Amino acid sequence: MVRSHADGGGMPSQRQLRVGELVRKELSDILTRGQLADPDLDGVIITVPEVRMTPDLRLASCLVMPLGGAHGERIVKALNRSAKYIRGQVSRRLTLKYMPDLRFVLDTRFDDDDRIGHLLHSPDVQRDIESDD
Repeated sequence: MVRSHADGGGMPSQRQLRVGELVRKELSDILTRGQLADPDLDGVIITVPEVRMTPDLRLASCLVMPLGGAHGERIVKALNRSAKYIRGQVSRRLTLKYMPDLRFVLDTRFDDDDRIGHLLHSPDVQRDIESDD
């Protein structure tokens, strides 16, 4: 039986996860070697914690974070400017039927976690929790 992804939600398939990890590994290696000739990327260490693939494997959303989190938006713009070149470099390293287009997005998950943690420990939330008891 064929699984339908028409609803657009749910968990990614094993294939999406596997291809995403392959792209992440190669992308991370390319960024580590500093092969990009963009002045905004000179001397910047960039981590790639996750690559999310669409169900048809045609688009890869690459979550990136510069070390220390400084100048994140500038780094993402520079990576998106170099996306075609980076895609070509990744495609030389991987054997895929179709190389996905790369889109770079700033990874804000850790900032969101901190913000939620601060909200949960705020006096207003503590007051609401105590009033329920």
